[in-house]
Amino acid sequence: MVLKKLKQEAEIALRHLEVMQAVMEHQPIGIFKLAELMDMPRHKIRYSLRVLEQSGIIEPTQYGAIIRDDADGIISTLKEEVKEVKKFVERMEEILEKL
Repeated sequence: MVLKKLKQEAEIALRHLEVMQAVMEHQPIGIFKLAELMDMPRHKIRYSLRVLEQSGIIEPTQYGAIIRDDADGIISTLKEEVKEVKKFVERMEEILEKL
């Protein structure tokens, strides 16, 4: 499938954002509690937390993950990137409609 890789990456990115949202709503929160809350395997939660930490959005504490105080700028950048991706998807839809 031509768009298989794009779909897989979008699903992973969505999971990262859902984990970020859950951390924001329940911080501080650990892997086990997040996995239970989100009904998701711990290894997927762990990976998403690692990506979010490397991106500067969350930080680990002894009590669990929390959103960094300075994450607002990164989150704003994410919002802009989603808008750009949406434009690409809309263009793909336009092309496919013409086929």
